[in-house]
Amino acid sequence: MIKRYVFGEPIGTDAVICEISISTDEINELRYSDGSFSYDMSEDTKVYGLGEANRGINKRGYRYVSFCSDEPSHTEDKESLYGAHNFIIIEDKEIFGVFFDNPGKVTFDIGYEDINKIVITPKYPDMNVYIVNGDDILDIVRQFRKLIGKSYVAPKWAFGFGQCRWSYETSDRIDEVIKGYEENDMLISSVYMDIDYMERYKDFTVSDERFPNFKEFVSKVRNEGIRLVPIIDAGVKIENGYDVYEEGVNNNYFVKDKDGNDYVTAVWPGYTHFPDFLNKEARQWFGDKYKILLDEGIEGFWNDMNEPAIFYSKNKLEEIKKSLSEIDIENDDDKLLDIKWKFNELANNGDDYNAMYHNIDGKVVNHDRVHNLYGYNMSRAAGEAFEKLSPDKKILMFSRSSYIGMHRYSGIWMGDNCSWWSHILLNLKMLPSLNMCGFLYIGADVGGFGSNATEDLVMRWMALGVFTPLFRNHSALGTRNQECYQFTRTKDFKNIIDVRYRLLPFIYDEYMKAVQNDDMMFRPLAFEYSEDKMAIEIEDQLMLGENVMIAPVYTQNVTGRYVYLPENMTFVKFVKDGEIVTEKLDKGVHYVNVELNEVPLFIREGKKIKVVKHSVITDNNLRKEIMECSIEYKEEDFEYIG
Repeated sequence: MIKRYVFGEPIGTDAVICEISISTDEINELRYSDGSFSYDMSEDTKVYGLGEANRGINKRGYRYVSFCSDEPSHTEDKESLYGAHNFIIIEDKEIFGVFFDNPGKVTFDIGYEDINKIVITPKYPDMNVYIVNGDDILDIVRQFRKLIGKSYVAPKWAFGFGQCRWSYETSDRIDEVIKGYEENDMLISSVYMDIDYMERYKDFTVSDERFPNFKEFVSKVRNEGIRLVPIIDAGVKIENGYDVYEEGVNNNYFVKDKDGNDYVTAVWPGYTHFPDFLNKEARQWFGDKYKILLDEGIEGFWNDMNEPAIFYSKNKLEEIKKSLSEIDIENDDDKLLDIKWKFNELANNGDDYNAMYHNIDGKVVNHDRVHNLYGYNMSRAAGEAFEKLSPDKKILMFSRSSYIGMHRYSGIWMGDNCSWWSHILLNLKMLPSLNMCGFLYIGADVGGFGSNATEDLVMRWMALGVFTPLFRNHSALGTRNQECYQFTRTKDFKNIIDVRYRLLPFIYDEYMKAVQNDDMMFRPLAFEYSEDKMAIEIEDQLMLGENVMIAPVYTQNVTGRYVYLPENMTFVKFVKDGEIVTEKLDKGVHYVNVELNEVPLFIREGKKIKVVKHSVITDNNLRKEIMECSIEYKEEDFEYIG
């Protein structure tokens, strides 16, 4: 059962698709006072949800701030990341879910100031609040998922393995990457194009110098079974003669300042304007621009920098310039320090967000009140356009920033992580929380984006990535090259990638079941074994669908790990040369050996899953169809394990 409560004058977010009548009763589940909601926790209370948030699956014990943030360093102290997903489930003597449909900043203090108290405080009190009651956690999740609508379905080829780096700056460089995988007999389905493919970072352009005859290049790569997936950034370069800029200015499609002028910030292209994605007309205009690249043969995109990220604004630079002109650089040490801090605070400054305004159905609204809707509506612009521009073909779309509701148009990747062992575990823990909020096409930058990866870290991370719908290796400018063929144990990397394609029919089926049934693809053990005290506390093992449990190795210099089996299970390892090793294990704690080149999983007793035979995956006559994920498998192509 779902109840809806209204506070103040809510701004429409379109997160919810079902009409729920307004309840006139008081909220029994939470106390409301002075603009905050509170709940007294017992020692056994657990809190789940918040989608793309830091720390554990059980969110108790920290403070989380829903405010979409360009935050590349995902350390434990970070309160905000790229997404704002204001849905939690509180499990106590009673179980209920709460969705705070508020597009501004919302602070979730879950036992931070007071270890036994939840306090949720929106910066702006205008919102709809939905209370979801049900029989158990999964029932509540399914009800909520029905409330917010069906999840986005990615094209099947987007479930193959993809390679990305900031940046493959020329067509020759992309050819090198494809050749590197081909020469090492590794399957690959996509190569991603970061910002350097564009002409001076201008959206919907391609550099003729670095990518001559782009349409022919896209076609050539496509004929090899590989898709190219370009990035699209939120900021539009200010440049006379650039049609996207001029159309945006002429039609008032850009975010404004308080005086009605187009607000000037700077991102990769230098000075930019932000399209006003909350304006329906601007959203349609920007979405239609994707046709430029669709017409070149592109079948997928990733949206970035859409929190929106700001490097600096013209206003802030003018402030610093004025301050510098007033300083005696020989004597004003304190003032010079002030200038230093001003430089440090140029990026993503709250003053800039407060200075921006949107046109929402003819009403002027300050950006700060709707900040969390920006990236959502950028991807919505694309999703709505694809329905019109490509009605007969699914187009890949995933985004960095998001809000609940965007899950109907797009997937997400988990942002600019690092090549840290702790981020393998963080990747794992985000999966079920994102599923709760409707995001199913998800994944992290396998191997880590920032920092220098090691061979063993990439291999261990790949062994988790084989199970996530988005399976992409991505690394940053200035870091070590981490394409799988760059390391010494190329045969082992090939074996892990082969496992992905062998499991792909199973993974895709579980994904589609979760879409169709408004369900979770990844579940914490606590959701499945709610009476098992040990299972409830385990957060480094997940159920994948109904019959499989995954437990990746995320520690350096080990040959395996301890796992807890809540019931009798079959331990399965995909090992070298396509061999599959199985072992029956009883309920309880076990140390399982998992070598670097092995992919482990566990299957419930009495259950089996089917996987593609290794001989089929390695058949060169089928290579292109396998890479395109378009092969029509026959029953004899499968074997059963369990």
